[in-house]
Amino acid sequence: MNEIFFLTEPQFQILVWLSYRIAATFAFGLPLFLLIWAKISNSSSIDRLLSIYWKVSSLYAINLLFLSGESQLGQLISFIAPILMVVSIWFWVDLNEEIDEMSIYKPISLTTRIWRWTLSFWAILNTGLHIFSWRCLNSIYENYCIAWREIPYNSFTTTKLIIKFVLDGNWTTGIATFFAFSALILYLIGLLQWLIIQFPKNGRFAGKF
Repeated sequence: MNEIFFLTEPQFQILVWLSYRIAATFAFGLPLFLLIWAKISNSSSIDRLLSIYWKVSSLYAINLLFLSGESQLGQLISFIAPILMVVSIWFWVDLNEEIDEMSIYKPISLTTRIWRWTLSFWAILNTGLHIFSWRCLNSIYENYCIAWREIPYNSFTTTKLIIKFVLDGNWTTGIATFFAFSALILYLIGLLQWLIIQFPKNGRFAGKF
């Protein structure tokens, strides 16, 4: 297939790479910086928001493990994870109120607002790209599906070289997939525990999430 709706394969590849670059900056780099900043400045509401975000966003890291092992499950998780990540930063009534009450001229408050809207834009872009490439859910070996696997595979290769150099060990796609399934099971257990026990009790209040 040479075109995906109105996108050619090169155009699609550029957008996928853009999605990964935005993710590296606004899904991992900036929230890590914000979490450290919030702890240093004693901004409890932002600290709690970021703590929740990191628990939810670990699903995206699990997705990268699946994609590096060429698993179709990684394609599905790659579609779902950003949606959950955005939900996790807008869902909480108490945290939203506390952040809205902070002065917009306060640097950490302004940065948090910019981060949340940019992350939401990224999730929309990522969702759109996955809708355009829905065939990858059935087969990850379609030509345009290579774009989704390229960066995770590069990370897999780098990890393999580091483990070989430092530990003289071997990092294979089978091992990566095993760790991905183990992490996914633990993630689902935690999610189910929140849905069954904490959500009915606390609703949209962050509580002890």
